[in-house]
Amino acid sequence: MPRIREAPPAAHPTSGFARRLTLFDSTMIVISGIIGSGIFINPYVVARTVGTPFLILAVWCAGGLIALAGALVFAELSTVLPRVGGQYAFFREAFHPLAAFLHGWSLLLIIQSGATAAVAVAFAQYVARLVHVRDGLLAPLAVAILLALSAFHALGIKPGAVLINVITFGKTLAIAALILGAFVLTRESGINFHPLTPPGLGGFGLVSAFFAGLVPAMFAYGGWQSLNYVAEEVRDPLRNLPRAILLGVFCVIAVYVSANVAYIHVLSAPELAATKTPAADVAARLVGESGAKGISLLIVISTFGFMNLSLLSAPRVYYAMAADGVFFDWVGRLSPRFHASTAAILLQGVLASAFALTNTYDKLLGYAVFADWIFFALAGVALIVFRAKLPGAPRPYPTPLYPWTPILFILAGLGIVLNTFIADPRNALIGSAIILLGVPVFFLWRKIKKTGME
Repeated sequence: MPRIREAPPAAHPTSGFARRLTLFDSTMIVISGIIGSGIFINPYVVARTVGTPFLILAVWCAGGLIALAGALVFAELSTVLPRVGGQYAFFREAFHPLAAFLHGWSLLLIIQSGATAAVAVAFAQYVARLVHVRDGLLAPLAVAILLALSAFHALGIKPGAVLINVITFGKTLAIAALILGAFVLTRESGINFHPLTPPGLGGFGLVSAFFAGLVPAMFAYGGWQSLNYVAEEVRDPLRNLPRAILLGVFCVIAVYVSANVAYIHVLSAPELAATKTPAADVAARLVGESGAKGISLLIVISTFGFMNLSLLSAPRVYYAMAADGVFFDWVGRLSPRFHASTAAILLQGVLASAFALTNTYDKLLGYAVFADWIFFALAGVALIVFRAKLPGAPRPYPTPLYPWTPILFILAGLGIVLNTFIADPRNALIGSAIILLGVPVFFLWRKIKKTGME
């Protein structure tokens, strides 16, 4: 294990990124990184998996607690090591450059490209509902928006942050209005806690179904780590990074649990499981077809906002990899005019576009969650390592109930990952193979770099 310096990380020289993100900008990045297509689409996947209102709401509440544990872990990590790349920097300092490389490798080839492509597919599908785009044009539409956003973010972080603020504030208000309307305009409720679990489902089968339901829920909840990718572009990071992470996650938990209560209240659990457009169906039930079109427009805006953030944040990881000499040199160059990692952003856009051409939303969702939670669990381990190795590092927001909070987070991540081998072995095996392929690539890359320097 490499020796970790005891000097406060905040005092280390930074990379040249401009610190332009305020607390409000940062909080909007967290919320936008979480609220994408998930809350509008994934509730039907959860309902189909677990069946009853009790289990549906239990999954979303459990997901919220796991997300909160993750937010607390990342809030502390963000002050111990406020460095560009987020998890990449955590793993490099806590474990070994190989662990950091495997995270960046997986982010590029599985996690971020898969998640961004999934949301781009959802974006194209809902645009088609509004303007009647032919099925054959859906994939080109998804690719076009990804490439256009990539070019936009090459202009620097502040224009993208302003766009995130507007979209995130607007879509959060719209979701709140839908939730309020569901309870004001619907008198007969579909919420019924008898039975608590589906007949005949118990023991290990019930546990496996619950963890399978957590996969789409945690895809919807995932994204609080997005702010850590741009840590060196946040003003007063020791103060604003943890506050923004916690504020953003608390807001999202309230929205997600309330939205699912509203879905079941209006539609009932069987109807929720039977539809692929729960938010649009609720709106149609409340105010007719115009409501369904309004929700479709909201989903278009929300998915656009997620893609906007995805192409803004994750490329900072590839920049950090290149700066460490384990990726292409040209990816580690900043635009002298816009202080943006232009090449890394365009690389992410191109790869996500390729995914959008070859996969569907459901497949991409499970593919991304599997790999993501391997490294989320590892982040919990990194927190424990930093407590031992860097006891004097800044911790204005130490994780409460330590070490139980990171341990809970680690166990939840391992449960999701291990259950994927049971519920979706094909995706789990493909994801594992891609991650393991990164090991020889890392050592080959280091050997090439070392040879070139001699």
